[in-house]
Amino acid sequence: MASQSDHKATVIDGKVIAQTIRSEIAEEVRQLSEKYGKVPGLAVVIVGNRKDSQSYVNMKRKACAEVGIKSYDLDLPEQISEAEVIAKVHELNANPDVHGILVQLPLPKHINEEKVLVEISLEKDVDGFHPLNIGKLAMKDREPLFQPCTPKGCLELLHRSGVSIKGKRAVVVGRSNIVGLPVSLLLLKADATVTVVHSRSNDQESIIREADIIIAAAGQPMMIKGSWIKPGAAVIDVGTNAVDDPSRKSGYRLVGDVDYKEACKVAGYVTPVPGGVGPMTVAMLLKNTLDGAKRVIV
Repeated sequence: MASQSDHKATVIDGKVIAQTIRSEIAEEVRQLSEKYGKVPGLAVVIVGNRKDSQSYVNMKRKACAEVGIKSYDLDLPEQISEAEVIAKVHELNANPDVHGILVQLPLPKHINEEKVLVEISLEKDVDGFHPLNIGKLAMKDREPLFQPCTPKGCLELLHRSGVSIKGKRAVVVGRSNIVGLPVSLLLLKADATVTVVHSRSNDQESIIREADIIIAAAGQPMMIKGSWIKPGAAVIDVGTNAVDDPSRKSGYRLVGDVDYKEACKVAGYVTPVPGGVGPMTVAMLLKNTLDGAKRVIV
């Protein structure tokens, strides 16, 4: 019998899976264009010039171009008023060629994010964060028009890797509105038995050790050690944390919320950071935009 030190987890390659999904989307977009003479449209609204936001937005625009989705770019100045941003959102709501609207967060301090996001048309809320979409996600036998992109990507990674969820014990580490909370609701919809561990939870380690499926989304570098993982568990690491690394040209490297090297020796499946969940978020945004377009075009 092989010892534990010989064990090697199956690495879930998010880049490969995301590329497969993007190819499927490109084919569907091509068919829509041929049959109806229309393509999906995604509007990306960015306020101000934060470097990280700009790079995320550029990545999304490039991904749209790759699959044939038309990008509508709104680059708004940092000083713009909240009312003016909302007016721009209303214009996009009324534009029949726009099937998805994404407002890149965070917004400048003087703009209330919640007030802006609630103005996005429910039918174009491709980020899935409209209160009505989240509300439907939380209710049994109701389906939101859109599921939030990162949580949806986490479940897609499990499905496409052949990991069954029904009846399994899933532990979500973190309770943010963006990942932890919605992914716990999606797991519940998929018939998992779900526990959410957060900063106020007692004895986090023993709770996590019971999990067949771990979704790590706490934003704490390498918090989950190999000894916290049940042998054979599926580990989806959403964390993206920069840690100092003098050997790198940049002076830092990216790590997840899970100690990847240790996890590989115990887990059944594990996602790397980077190259795991990250590529899936953008792929799910494209998928949501396509789905929104199909409701209108077909």
